[in-house]
Amino acid sequence: MAVTLADVARLAGVSPATVSRVINDSAKKVNEDLRERVLAAVRQLHYVPNAHAQNVARPRKSAVGVIVHDVSDPYFAEITRGLQRQAGAHDRLLVICNSYREPERELAYVGLLRAQQVHALILAGSGYHDDEFTERLNGELEAYQQAGGRVAVIGRHRLVGTAVLPGNEAGAHQLGLRILELGHREIGVIAGPRYLTTTTDRLTGFRRAFADTGVELPTSRLIYSDFTRDGGAAAAGTLMDAQPGLTALITLNDSMAVGAMATLRERGIRVPDDVSVTGFDDMPIARDVTPALTTVRLPLVEMGERAMALALDDDHIPHAEPADATIAWRASCVPPPR
Repeated sequence: MAVTLADVARLAGVSPATVSRVINDSAKKVNEDLRERVLAAVRQLHYVPNAHAQNVARPRKSAVGVIVHDVSDPYFAEITRGLQRQAGAHDRLLVICNSYREPERELAYVGLLRAQQVHALILAGSGYHDDEFTERLNGELEAYQQAGGRVAVIGRHRLVGTAVLPGNEAGAHQLGLRILELGHREIGVIAGPRYLTTTTDRLTGFRRAFADTGVELPTSRLIYSDFTRDGGAAAAGTLMDAQPGLTALITLNDSMAVGAMATLRERGIRVPDDVSVTGFDDMPIARDVTPALTTVRLPLVEMGERAMALALDDDHIPHAEPADATIAWRASCVPPPR
């Protein structure tokens, strides 16, 4: 049988109300002698408080709800590491939900986490090109905020709450200019899903770099795929079949870049001697593949830490904070072959 609060009270020789005040750190203080008796009984009985009962008793909730696209994705694993680091520093429990880039699942999780009375909600990952869904989601988040909840988002432009916005467009623009400055003109682009705003932001940056240098990016050299290793591998094969003269492949995340490099290797195409390859995000694997991957570095762990800190800030005023992108230049990108 589970040990109850009444069991602790009997062993300590105090009332259940006194035990509740000690365990829940009530504003109504208990004298030190009684407090020590209660804590000794808790240790002896190995009593674990009921989290739901504590949520009712405490004005300050202990849990924070986090919704990501897929925590097994290296991008979200790094962000989650930052979230957990900051949550641990504040003795908060994370409840992590995977939406798998399904808007309706994301909306359902917001409702479930609200029902659990979490202290804050953090949504990490790309937004969707879906005005109707965005309006519905904002309605849920606004109602949650009006009831005293906190909302922080990572990489979402149009949601209520405080936002940490990665420099997707600026980073893509910087990398695009560097690739073009090397002399590449026959360039293929492997993009993520069309319906994600992150795909649009990164493509916008690369297109701006092409426009700035007067170089055309034909639609025949742009292909959309999944933000996965297999998505990058398949897209690279399709592009190289259609455009065998390409000297560079720009991919919109590192997982796709790893897949693209695998396809090139299988075909006997050398990276970077024959075709240069670039990624985006600077996952840990980007430094370990051969050749090491040129990519856009985003401060993913820091983004998670900042979002959690903003969600837990007592002076919570919704605003947007940029997370700057930088270029990690490595061996996978060189001037085009003569």
